[in-house]
Amino acid sequence: MSVIIRQAESQDAETIAYMIRAHAQFDGKEHLCKISADDVRRYGFGDDAVFKVLLAEIEGRPVGSLVFYRTFSSWEGKPFLFIEDFFVREEQRGRGIGRMLLARVAALAKRQGCPRVDWHVLQVAVARGFYERLGGKWVEDFLIYRLEGASLDNLAAEGATDLA
Repeated sequence: MSVIIRQAESQDAETIAYMIRAHAQFDGKEHLCKISADDVRRYGFGDDAVFKVLLAEIEGRPVGSLVFYRTFSSWEGKPFLFIEDFFVREEQRGRGIGRMLLARVAALAKRQGCPRVDWHVLQVAVARGFYERLGGKWVEDFLIYRLEGASLDNLAAEGATDLA
């Protein structure tokens, strides 16, 4: 059985949402995952798409997905790719599918002149060893901070006074 890696299309929205939910469930974070196929269609396709998706398939069946987007490093003065979600179904792991997905996004990064690809990983993720074997490095200098809920609402209210 050969693995096909392809860029997702809008008709793949249900599959993409399913794969993201499966990843959240695998990580024990399904209670945080709110994505729907409508969200995927709205934000992933069309003229104002904010992300892209690579799908890995065997005989037309999805076995892996990688959601990514282009962003910018002000320090480097160059764009780079950021992986938002990366998942290979448990029963398909160890077959090189994850490596194929990451190799494809690395090739896209190089083609677009990006000096790097970044992603977040849960501290407890067993995939950390896999990433390190590929040459991925843990960037220990940075922590993730987040504004959400009431904190985001309160701060946004302060800044909204001069927005039209």
